[in-house]
Amino acid sequence: MPELPEAEVAARQIRSRLLGAQVTDVWVGREDIVREGYSTVPWYRGAGLQSVERFGKSIVLGFTNDQVCRYVVAELGMTGLLLFQSVQTKSPQHIHVRLLFEGSSEPELCYWNPRRFGRLSLLDKTGLERYLARRFGVDPLLVSQPDFVRVLGERHGRLKSLLMHQQVIAGIGNIYANEILFRAGLHPNMQVGRLSVGKTERLHRIMRAVLEEAIACGGSSVRDFFAPDGTEGQYKRRHLVYGKGGQPCPNHCGGVIRRVQAERSAYFCPRCQSLRSTK
Repeated sequence: MPELPEAEVAARQIRSRLLGAQVTDVWVGREDIVREGYSTVPWYRGAGLQSVERFGKSIVLGFTNDQVCRYVVAELGMTGLLLFQSVQTKSPQHIHVRLLFEGSSEPELCYWNPRRFGRLSLLDKTGLERYLARRFGVDPLLVSQPDFVRVLGERHGRLKSLLMHQQVIAGIGNIYANEILFRAGLHPNMQVGRLSVGKTERLHRIMRAVLEEAIACGGSSVRDFFAPDGTEGQYKRRHLVYGKGGQPCPNHCGGVIRRVQAERSAYFCPRCQSLRSTK
């Protein structure tokens, strides 16, 4: 499932290749892939792409047409991808939306999603503000350390679940929650209330470092993720615990990585991430 690093990689590629280009046509193969604003599809023909931003795991394309601004919000969901035309997909029947451009190095941007858990929303400025306020907590790459300490200090529950709560911290999913907690030496089931300020500050530093390293590696292509240009993310080669249940702990502590199946699989080292740890 694409998470923050994968969405950030996609946003950066789209920004570098399509910013300033003009939409010549919009093709929608399935109306139900557009969650909101389907009737506004004709407006985007002739509009110029003025901004490409990431919010959590979503990518927001900002367009202007006759000094009016509207937005395309792409939720990638579990299997969604934004791909340039030059990328050959093994299942082209799962391309549900095409944006055709002129004035750029890429003539087309496709929305590909075989399982259709993600959606597109076509919104005006008020709709976008409402969408962002409803769905996203703080951004882990932008939130300051004091604000991160405050946010966690106001919450209760298990630490891994909180890291993945999109209305609290936007963009972290199962892959990066496991990797962050292992590097921080914190058990996924640790109660947030047990975190000291020092541990929380350290968690903030490690969270930023893991996400930034993953972005630099192009994200993690664990199953279906490809960047818009078709490249695979190489951060999966640096995963220390995710998908490694039953393997020796990479810290050489003598422990074995455990996989606990709950709502989402948790991977951790019982020795390095003890619930009784005072790290």
